[in-house]
Amino acid sequence: MTAKILIVTGDAAESLEVLYPYQRLREEGYEVHIAAPARKKLRFVVHDFEPGFDTYTEKPGYTWPADLAFAEVEPGQYAALVIPGGRAPEYLRNDPELRKILKSFFDADKPIAQICHGPLLTAAVDGLRGRRVTAYPALEPDMQSAGADFQDAEAVVDGTLVSARAWPDHSAWMREFLTVLRAKAPVT
Repeated sequence: MTAKILIVTGDAAESLEVLYPYQRLREEGYEVHIAAPARKKLRFVVHDFEPGFDTYTEKPGYTWPADLAFAEVEPGQYAALVIPGGRAPEYLRNDPELRKILKSFFDADKPIAQICHGPLLTAAVDGLRGRRVTAYPALEPDMQSAGADFQDAEAVVDGTLVSARAWPDHSAWMREFLTVLRAKAPVT
C-alpha cells in the first residue's frame, strides 16, 4: 500500500509552497491529499520580491481543488504532513478541526514539513517548544515566542520536523524531508 501524505492549506496559500511539494511527493511515489476548511476550489497567491518594496508583494496565483475538508481527515491514514505558507496559516491556526489534525501528527511523532508562515500553525498547538526551526525571517519573534530556537537557514531538521524559510529553499527543504520520509514512511 502506498503511503499517504496530507497537505493542509486554504485560500491565500503560496502557490509554489503547495504545488511544489504536492508534485515532488507524487513523483517520489506517495499518494498526496490536500485538505482545507471545506472541499472547494482553493485560490492560491504568488508572493514575490520586487525592488523598492519593504516586503514581498502578493498577486493572484493558481486555483486547485481541496480533496477533503479538515473535518473529514483521519490523521491515522497519513504517514506525514506538509504545511505550506502564504497568508493561509494566519487564519487557519484558529480552526479547531485543523488543530486536532496537527496535534495528532505531533503526538504520533510523524514527519512534518513546514515552510514560510506554516510554522504559525505548529506554534498554535505548542509543537515548536524546545525545537530548532526556520520560517520566513519576519517570523523570528513569533518562533521565539513559541519557544523555538530560530535558525536562518534553507532547511532545518529537528527529529521528524523539517522547516524552510520560503519557496526559494524548496530544493533543500524537500531533500531533507524526503530523507526523513524514506526512513519513517518509505514508499512501498
